[in-house]
Amino acid sequence: MAELGYVYGRDFVTEPRGTNSIAAVAELAGLQLDVIVATGGGTSLSLLKQATTTIPVVMTAASDPVRQGFVQSLAHPGGNFTGMSMQTLELTGKRLELLKELVPGAEVVAVFWDSTDAGLWPAAAAVGQARGWKLLSVEVRDAAQIAEAFKTAATAGAGALLIPASGLLFSHASQIVELAALSRIPTMYELRSYVDVGGLVSYGANIEDIWRRAATYVDKILKGANPAELPIEQPTSFELVINKRAAVALGLNISPSILIRADEVIE
Repeated sequence: MAELGYVYGRDFVTEPRGTNSIAAVAELAGLQLDVIVATGGGTSLSLLKQATTTIPVVMTAASDPVRQGFVQSLAHPGGNFTGMSMQTLELTGKRLELLKELVPGAEVVAVFWDSTDAGLWPAAAAVGQARGWKLLSVEVRDAAQIAEAFKTAATAGAGALLIPASGLLFSHASQIVELAALSRIPTMYELRSYVDVGGLVSYGANIEDIWRRAATYVDKILKGANPAELPIEQPTSFELVINKRAAVALGLNISPSILIRADEVIE
């Protein structure tokens, strides 16, 4: 916002709130807000959609807002939701390809997903079937099932794991990274935040770019633009981040051909 000429406290203020419960979202919707910037995924956005049809909502982490029912189309959102689509499903194949290249000996790749984004598993399964890979579906319905999910993956002999940008899973990023290390399962994450806390590798949209573009939506809305008429944008900047310390701990030798493609390597 500062890059757009706004001064915090003079031109705008923020009201940070969690949006993973009906009560929290109801409280948020009851405030006199000009715009809500939603950092959560499916669960948070679904609650916001129930709570308000009038306050503009700028999405920053929607995996597929059309399929999830938050907007009518990318070109014409048609309601109070606008913002970014993370292309989670479209990039699932790319993440799996990188993961298989990173761990070529993995005969089984586990895919964690939660019910707030049920389209993730079919997308992954389609990629696996097309390439002849054996994928394991592991649904995580709540935080209490995370540890059990890792046991399921380990028991099935999973040699690698894919973690999407699920709001439920992200809320427990540190636990997931720790369990991945303890289970000794090389894991690919959609969000680099996992790698920053010790995860092995991530490939996804550049989060700084997402926030910068979200700010432009806020700017337009504060200047009178109708969110229903602001097209949904998709990421144009992606990053591959590798944590070599995590690789060493796993005894994983990352090939130079992968390292040279990384946007950042954490030593």
